Amino acid sequence: MSSILLAVATTVPATPEWTPTVGFIISLSCLVILLLTFKIEKPLVGPRVPGLPISVPAFIAAMCFGHVLGVAIVLGLTNIGSI
Repeated sequence: MSSILLAVATTVPATPEWTPTVGFIISLSCLVILLLTFKIEKPLVGPRVPGLPISVPAFIAAMCFGHVLGVAIVLGLTNIGSI
């Protein structure tokens, strides 16, 4: 194994196991980002999501960014010891 990988492997912080709190944080961040998609300039470009007034690309982008944001929040709260 390369020495660079060994150096990186020793600096990885502890990550939390999945709990309902972690799931709630990620779900809430996805919901907030989904609500913010109504503020984009052209949310209806492309096929629409059944039951929601947004397009499929906007929905997928909101879910992706919501998960990234949720994971960042969970890792940040874990790092400061709140979770």
